[in-house]
Amino acid sequence: MMVLHDIMIRSSTLLIYWLAAVFLAFGQTAAPLRLESRIELPGVNGRIDHLSVDIKGKRLFVAALGNHTLEVLDLKAGKVVKSIPELAEPQGVLYDSATNKLFVACAGDGTTRIFDAGSYQLLTTTHFSADADNLRHEREDQRVIVGYGEGALGMLDEKGNKVAEIGLDAHPESFQLESKGPRIFVNVPDRKEIEVADRRKGTVVARWPVTRANKNFPMALDEAHGLLFTGCRAPARLLVLNLSDGKVIAEPPIVGDTDDLFYDSARQRVYVIGGEGFIDTLHQVDAGHYERIDRINTAPGARTGLFVPALNRLYVAVPHRGAQRAEVLVYETQ
Repeated sequence: MMVLHDIMIRSSTLLIYWLAAVFLAFGQTAAPLRLESRIELPGVNGRIDHLSVDIKGKRLFVAALGNHTLEVLDLKAGKVVKSIPELAEPQGVLYDSATNKLFVACAGDGTTRIFDAGSYQLLTTTHFSADADNLRHEREDQRVIVGYGEGALGMLDEKGNKVAEIGLDAHPESFQLESKGPRIFVNVPDRKEIEVADRRKGTVVARWPVTRANKNFPMALDEAHGLLFTGCRAPARLLVLNLSDGKVIAEPPIVGDTDDLFYDSARQRVYVIGGEGFIDTLHQVDAGHYERIDRINTAPGARTGLFVPALNRLYVAVPHRGAQRAEVLVYETQ
């Protein structure tokens, strides 16, 4: 009996070790983001702003604000294939697959420049008052929306003609369009609020105060659960708001100095990119609860990027600082 007892104890111990090894191995392979590759940005200096993608053509477009260029990356080859120069601090970039055009918003001269994305030839230049910034595509009416100046959203048709405008109370940072309604949600950090505009009425219909934290810059939507995510820098918090009334229902801490964040609806995750030098991955337990499941190192100043669900990739822009080279980090979502 003693021999049988010893065998059972040893077997149980071996089983525990085996299970621990299995769970450890699973944890190692199930990291939410895996660094797949790095794409160098040779000769690029200064701050890097927003990104856009050509999914079919496997191209990534990077607004190199401090370098006054738009960098075109071949994702399959993993290298820069074109650099469009003489842009006055490009901030926003948007690739329109329907027309194969590139829209580039420039802070320095307030212009939005439209290029043929095949030849990279400049087609037209649209002038705004100042500080042309984020760009979004309104697919219903085939318009491009530009946030600019001391407070406005400008509407462009596919040829770059101004067709409408919505006035805001101060300069807009990130903004998002709901897909099943007319609302546009706009971060207006100088007024410590989120302004809700109706693109059919052409006016602001609500103002949601942002009081739990300040400097609300990036934004994302989870329309399936009726949620809006906004990233704040002071203090570093992710505010989760109801889309119905703008009430804050969660405010988990996040990486500092964020300028881009994305909601991964397939995996119920939020990816937050911060200039502090990390990416935070938060798991959405339910609408009001979020758990940070990973924090990975990137580089100081790397605070912008692009999540592309169709490619299962998160791209993060790293600026040149001292010995730190300018590059794009390519992460595979797992």
